[in-house]
Amino acid sequence: MNKSFRAILLVFALIVTGCAHVPAPDTANEAAFRVMTFNIRLDTASDGQNAWPERRELVRDLIRHEAPVLLGMQEVLLHQKRYLEEALPGYDFIGVGRDDGVAAGEFSPLAWRRDVFTSIESGTFWLSSTPEVPGKGWDAAYPRVATWAILERRDGGGKVRVLNTHFDHAGVSARTNAARMIAEWVDNGAGAGLPTVVMGDFNADPDSDPYAILVGGTLADSRSVSATKPYGPPGTFTGFDIARAAPMPIDHIFVSPDIVVTEHAVVTQHWGGRLPSDHYPVVVRLDLP
Repeated sequence: MNKSFRAILLVFALIVTGCAHVPAPDTANEAAFRVMTFNIRLDTASDGQNAWPERRELVRDLIRHEAPVLLGMQEVLLHQKRYLEEALPGYDFIGVGRDDGVAAGEFSPLAWRRDVFTSIESGTFWLSSTPEVPGKGWDAAYPRVATWAILERRDGGGKVRVLNTHFDHAGVSARTNAARMIAEWVDNGAGAGLPTVVMGDFNADPDSDPYAILVGGTLADSRSVSATKPYGPPGTFTGFDIARAAPMPIDHIFVSPDIVVTEHAVVTQHWGGRLPSDHYPVVVRLDLP
């Protein structure tokens, strides 16, 4: 059966079933890949009915359903990371705790489907003037990290490098300088010149200086260059309020110009008003060169 005929059958099946969105699983033989960034919210008892034990299965099931090939998460404590590693056995995870470079504090981990990618090189740096040393940068309230990897496709389709991060929520100078660090890494860091994906919770909307720095050089916002109309609301932060309509996103996926963005979505899945996190995940579909 040729690819065109299979595509016709898929469209017909969707029409017959009335299904609005059935994510086709990515495989190592496809050029297109689904990528997700997701702030899963740290585990804190102060969240009450939205605390991690009450919603961890919602996070797990959402990730399983979207089946990203590349996954970046934020606000992940060690026991949350361990839960997701067990719940998502097809993925390899990397990342360190931001407080000590080992296990303490929040992680900004990267994960990828091990049947699609293998890691060539990876690392972490701190968003500060001493990037190799755990600690806060500028006016940041907390230490912040960037986790990166150079990955090679198992089908021989080449390499891609990926970075996941979480900018500070309080420090204006910290966010601006962090954006400059990421832009510098894109241009001159390990694997410079490879197709590049940068994602995370940037605590910065499209009208901010950090955003302007990130899109002012090599990178483009996947939302703005998507070949199809972006799906979902513009805002990504909800505070666990399903009725909240933030006017602009603070979670983004940026790409280098050699990557084609075919789809962009802010996923608003909920269960009777219960949300898996206080952020909506962003999911894009990319054509890698």
